[in-house]
Amino acid sequence: MQEELSILIEARYPLIYLVTFEEERSEQAIATIAQNSKRQREVYVWTVTRGLTQYSGEQARNTVQSNTVSPQAAIEWVIRHREPNASGSIYIFKDLHPFKDSPEVTRCLRDAIANFKNTNKTIILMSPVQEVPIELEKEVVVLDFPLPDMTELNQVLSAQLEQSRSKRINTETREKLLKATLGLTKDEAEKVYRKAHVTAGRLTDKEVEIVLSEKKQLIRRNGILEFIDVDETIDAVGGLEELKHWLQQRSNAFTERAREYGLPQPKGMLILGIPGCGKSLIAKTTSRLWGLPLLRLDMGRVYDGSMVGRSEANLRNALKTAESISPAILFIDELDKSFAGGSGSADSDGGTSSRIFGSFLTWMQEKQSPVFVMATANRVERLPGEFLRKGRFDEIFFVDLPTKEERQAIFQIHLSKRRSDIDRFDIDQLSTISEGFSGAEIEQALIAAMYEAFAQDREFTQLDIIAAIKATLPLSKTMKEQVTALRDWARQRARPAASSVAEYQRMEF
Repeated sequence: MQEELSILIEARYPLIYLVTFEEERSEQAIATIAQNSKRQREVYVWTVTRGLTQYSGEQARNTVQSNTVSPQAAIEWVIRHREPNASGSIYIFKDLHPFKDSPEVTRCLRDAIANFKNTNKTIILMSPVQEVPIELEKEVVVLDFPLPDMTELNQVLSAQLEQSRSKRINTETREKLLKATLGLTKDEAEKVYRKAHVTAGRLTDKEVEIVLSEKKQLIRRNGILEFIDVDETIDAVGGLEELKHWLQQRSNAFTERAREYGLPQPKGMLILGIPGCGKSLIAKTTSRLWGLPLLRLDMGRVYDGSMVGRSEANLRNALKTAESISPAILFIDELDKSFAGGSGSADSDGGTSSRIFGSFLTWMQEKQSPVFVMATANRVERLPGEFLRKGRFDEIFFVDLPTKEERQAIFQIHLSKRRSDIDRFDIDQLSTISEGFSGAEIEQALIAAMYEAFAQDREFTQLDIIAAIKATLPLSKTMKEQVTALRDWARQRARPAASSVAEYQRMEF
């Protein structure tokens, strides 16, 4: 990004919008560009509290003009300002977005753009929120300032080690600590390193968990991305052998060995199916199988009607954070609810859903970072067709109601979690009478049987489970038409997650 910014400045682009939370780091990068350019440029910084000041290193700034607190006055000063050596200047305006609805500010910016022709002046609007007035959309270039990479984080870690007078750490420990802070800003990385040092007295590989724990809290702060800790392995999923085999084949897909072999990085997968059949569980346990962090994207929290453009900014920030932590798994549960109105939302929400939908599709198509998208959906008819076309996901799997063999596996898993002596149960009988039940319904029937026995102060039995199953009306009966329609759609358009069904379809073909 720094190279792109340097090119734009040298090419005399008059207006650049830099989206970032890291003001100090961004200023230093711009100052470096100004000093290393063919003609050394001066750098000025505007804030609504101090007006225009001249940037001269770290925190030292000299006031340039005392009457430039008003954004209009500051921009007019920039237009009138003449550099002594005609080398040009860079003017950084911080947090100008609250004034975007001011006709005077917008007009001043347009006047500045017109005035900057054949000059070496550039205005950089720096803000954590991207809000560009319609009048300036054809004139401005928008750039996202990236979060620090491993090299920059290594400098932060080295500085912290020197300040804390810690002993030198080995290469493996250093790599773990650096990877643990990927996705954080420079200031956030400094704070978590300090906390780890204060907590444990020194920085070692044992403090990686402290860093990761603090990192989770920092990322959860925005309420859009959430770290998910997964305790269960993929063996906790009953059945779905075809789907599990597909995932196991790609367990090393993000390694250098896979790149050297010539394999592309997996993009993602969509899991369609009936509610309660293990879609979310398979997505979560894949994190443990692949050894990658699992980030849940809450699309409900992406939408923010408090300010125009805030929803789009929320999505951009969430995706940018996911990319910086990569390789990682981005989990979106119930995709059909998240993007149901994406294809035509102009009348309902001013087109926000359409813009969010378009931005997400573009990101999925163009992303180069190893972020694997795992999405689940229950109602395929609600999904926009763009999601289902070939190439958007690596594979679309359909999770049907469990077969008898899969129900046996599900009973064994849930009984083993709760009791060690499961031989006293006739699992074959239980799987037979629970035909049409989903995995979640089987678990709830077992829990209901345990509550019944617990209330009578005794151990639950086979008969208790049978009674609970008989008392339950499964979703396959209450929503029979919807389940049938989903099965009909998936038969020709999705890959079955159960191995028995997949083998039958291969034989049929």
